[in-house]
Amino acid sequence: MTQEIARNRNVGILGIGTFVPEDILTNKDLEKMVDTTDEWITERTGMKERRISRKDVPTSELAVHAAENALANAGVTIDEIDLIIVGTSSPDMFFPSVGCLVQTRLGAKNTPAFDVQAGCSGFTYALITATQFIRTGMYKKVLVIGADEISKFIDFTDRNTCILFGDGAGALVVGEVAAPYGILGAFVGADGAGGELLKLPAGGTRMPACEETVKDRLHFVHMDGNEVFKFAVRVMGEAATKSLEDAGLSASDIDWLIPHQANMRIIQSAAKRLKMPMEKVIVNLDKYGNTSSASIPLALDEAVKDGRIKPGDTVLMAGFGTGLTWGSVVFRWGK
Repeated sequence: MTQEIARNRNVGILGIGTFVPEDILTNKDLEKMVDTTDEWITERTGMKERRISRKDVPTSELAVHAAENALANAGVTIDEIDLIIVGTSSPDMFFPSVGCLVQTRLGAKNTPAFDVQAGCSGFTYALITATQFIRTGMYKKVLVIGADEISKFIDFTDRNTCILFGDGAGALVVGEVAAPYGILGAFVGADGAGGELLKLPAGGTRMPACEETVKDRLHFVHMDGNEVFKFAVRVMGEAATKSLEDAGLSASDIDWLIPHQANMRIIQSAAKRLKMPMEKVIVNLDKYGNTSSASIPLALDEAVKDGRIKPGDTVLMAGFGTGLTWGSVVFRWGK
């Protein structure tokens, strides 16, 4: 199939669903745990609270609930799904994949399933991957999930990281849609040279778990916040511009920007670079914090449900994450 024929196949969102844990961790709660204040957190991040999963609830549990909600919203059954892709950096275990765990929980017998590990860019990477499978004609409907429980890898004595992350999941049913709706452009990138800036050092084959790695607190997220901030400010705008170019559009054509919900200052910088007023930017990090690969679908679902995003609106989603990775997708909303 030629690239021209493939791009003529309109691929879009047939349904969306999300899920977040009930337990809430507020800035006031964090004041009792580390040397910080509600004002300090709010000023530097824009966050007020975040959802935290219980110890006995794995990432796959959140993913299943979000997937069930997306299937119901799309009006399709699990038997109609040809492929399951999960973007996550916090799997239940190294293997099997979260995708396979979700597959069996949903009763999708023999449906291919796998995970995409691209940090907070995982959802974008997974969505773009699903789009290619459908455009080639290999599959008709793909279940795309972004799910993470980064809170379980956070050192709650480290005030630089424990204030940032929350847990959640978002899912899309992706398939062919009628013109002029669907995905118009996309872009992904990576720079492995920056991998040291945001990492979980121990537990893998480089540094297997042992008494020393646990004692040295190497099974928690380690982040160079200042350098990640600089990277994010630069790359969010670049990723957005690239996907707009792929779609043949400019920033002035965009009705809504949905950025990765990592930090209000990063979001404001990206909007400024794109010359977009904040009134056209979807922000909900004040309620959920940084939910990693779940953040963009959580924001999308909220904006669709409250009526901000309407059929025919052109939406730009852009994110970044560990790796370092980044990605963006432009689409016209409508089924």
